[in-house]
Amino acid sequence: MRRLASLVSSLCLAAAVAVADEPSAVDICLDALLGGLLDAYVHLHRHPELSLEERETAAFLATRLRAAGFTVTEGFGGHGIVAVLDNGTGPTVLLRADLDALPVTERTGLPHASTQTATAADGTTVGVMHACGHDVHMTNLLGTGSFLAAHRGLWRGRLLLIGQPAEERGEGARAMLDAGLFERFGKPDYALATHASPRCASGDVPSLAGPTMANVDSVDGESVGRGGHGAVPHLAIDPIVIAARLILDLQTIVSRETDPTTPAVVTVGAIHGGTKHNIIPDRCTLQLTVRSFSDAVRERTLEAITRKARAAAAAAGAAEPVVRVSEGTPALVNDGPLVERVRASLVAALGEQRVHATVPAMIGEDFSRFGRAGVPAVLFAVGVVEPRRLAFIEAEGGERPALHTATFAPDVPRALPAGIKGLARAAIDLMPAAP
Repeated sequence: MRRLASLVSSLCLAAAVAVADEPSAVDICLDALLGGLLDAYVHLHRHPELSLEERETAAFLATRLRAAGFTVTEGFGGHGIVAVLDNGTGPTVLLRADLDALPVTERTGLPHASTQTATAADGTTVGVMHACGHDVHMTNLLGTGSFLAAHRGLWRGRLLLIGQPAEERGEGARAMLDAGLFERFGKPDYALATHASPRCASGDVPSLAGPTMANVDSVDGESVGRGGHGAVPHLAIDPIVIAARLILDLQTIVSRETDPTTPAVVTVGAIHGGTKHNIIPDRCTLQLTVRSFSDAVRERTLEAITRKARAAAAAAGAAEPVVRVSEGTPALVNDGPLVERVRASLVAALGEQRVHATVPAMIGEDFSRFGRAGVPAVLFAVGVVEPRRLAFIEAEGGERPALHTATFAPDVPRALPAGIKGLARAAIDLMPAAP
């Protein structure tokens, strides 16, 4: 906790200089606000909730944002919240954070580690953890929103803060849009979000124009055979053999059917079939994740999976296989002109040496749906790995920290100030006060 305690003083300086060229903001002390942000981060980390179950998380954020001066609507598109602050005539800027956690049992050893559990769909008990940095994202949102609410002389327009549920399932952004987000609260002129990144040092902010994160699809396939005794396989149609043939055939989609200059991934993450050594089952299931950046590659890859599944079944004289596509998330494409504006803001807030280019990642992010809905959108990453640790890893070849793992522990004292400073400065530059 001593390490986290230093966050208060770090954040106080960070917020005070978030708009360093504005003399009215330089000397403002936000000790009370920042102490509350520290408490908020610890609370959110200790009390994670799974996708579609974020009721208490949403209520916590709603309470904090109302206290800061926002008008808050709860239960929007599930457990989503929408916080609005009008401040004169000007653009509408949407700032978004995701609410949900993951079914991961935390093993960080931190004093504020999550001990929460939940019941999975199969009835088993699973640990719950913010293993993707959503607690950091939410605290960024609270800090930025509170700072802007307290310094309305720096900007003009409508500030639209979104607490979005079910990002990990790729459902929350779509649910909020389908519920009429833009019809009810106005279509934003710009949308911004942050994401914790274990790729770079805490406090650094990599940004990227164009495709940033991938199209993501989950595919469930089922080979349908004819069960029988393992001693007389000629009397059966073995779905495990069909599935094995299909797994190998699937590897050729990327290696032989996709332009080598166009990224794509087809990964078989699970195979399930059979119950006993000497029984040939009648069914075998596969679970795949499919990634791409191009919509055309996405469509062709999904078509190829179905085609190869049917071919493998036909070769064995089996029935038509079952192929289902779900949890689709479109690729996140950062708006080019907006990236340049945001990058200038980040440099002004953090310094040139802290803002650098990065490379696309094959992970998914449903913030992409706001861009697909016609809003210029940018998601920028914030490094969360302590600099000395990262330097040691790079020098010695150690294991890099990773999202979605039980030991993911962001370097909050450095990462959080960078996120708040960058997001606040970008919002102010997009909604400048009248001269």
